Amino acid sequence: MRRCFVCAADMLGPGGRRLTYPDGRSRSFARACGSCGVLLADGADPAACREHLARSLAAPVFASDPDAPYGFDLYTLRTAATRLARGTRPLDEAGRAALLHPHDRGAARADLYALADADGPPVSLGLLCRPAELDAVLAALPGQAGWTDDAAILLDGPAEAPRAVPVAGFPDGAVRVAARPLDGDFAAQRNALQDLARRAWMLQLDADESIRPAAGRLLPALVAQAEAGDVVSVGLARANRVDGVLSDVFPDVQYRLNRRCVRFAGRVHERPVLDGGWPRSFITLHGVIAHRLSAAHVRARSRRYEALDPGRGRIEEEAALLRPYAE
Repeated sequence: MRRCFVCAADMLGPGGRRLTYPDGRSRSFARACGSCGVLLADGADPAACREHLARSLAAPVFASDPDAPYGFDLYTLRTAATRLARGTRPLDEAGRAALLHPHDRGAARADLYALADADGPPVSLGLLCRPAELDAVLAALPGQAGWTDDAAILLDGPAEAPRAVPVAGFPDGAVRVAARPLDGDFAAQRNALQDLARRAWMLQLDADESIRPAAGRLLPALVAQAEAGDVVSVGLARANRVDGVLSDVFPDVQYRLNRRCVRFAGRVHERPVLDGGWPRSFITLHGVIAHRLSAAHVRARSRRYEALDPGRGRIEEEAALLRPYAE
């Protein structure tokens, strides 16, 4: 097994962690995913793991099976459940504490529910683009009107205060366009876009990215789950398609669903800075950010980023992006 059967990350490494089950049994696991945290027994079959997990997530309560070829704590279960659009609720105070202090030794137990049946606070949509991309971005916006009623577009250009633009499906004044110079600092641009949100949370996308409306409709429920666990940032898998071909750089998690107060850092390959560190974030697998790239752009991007922020351009990522996805 090269990739994690839960999140598909190519980050499986040596395990050694132990889990303790409600019946008192304890066991260690040979491998662990460095992305979502799932633990795997030696020789675990991914198809069998997926089938077992699907059965377990169909129940109203998830109870870790000591004999399963995989295991996880409650923090990892929260992510694994989103793969089938399910949410989790801790059963008790011990479970709530475990979410705040991952990865503990307690095997996961939790109530389960369908994210589609849950309510949550509204989410703003933020988009970064160049002036030449604005017409295409506005033309695509009506498709997202079913899950958000607040959209802000920030252009790379001379400073311009927000102005309302009419878009089908959105209330009057809901879509605004503003501008500020990028000036080679992607974190500063994202922070300026965060400030344009009228809702407590914002999903940020670039002009060459999109999500399916069905994935957007579950974002309020995910936000409600995040707030219940003192989480301020949620990562979504990004599927990079280079000239239409899915890249081997997958899931390429992007922490783009954030509370409005969260700040990004890094001139390139920017990431949110979280008070309390990574435990105040989690990954959702209910949908992906679709990222459209050309091979020519991939070849130029890393070199441009390296010039903007020496040592952080990820020159080595170019080959992986140009390599087709493999299991």
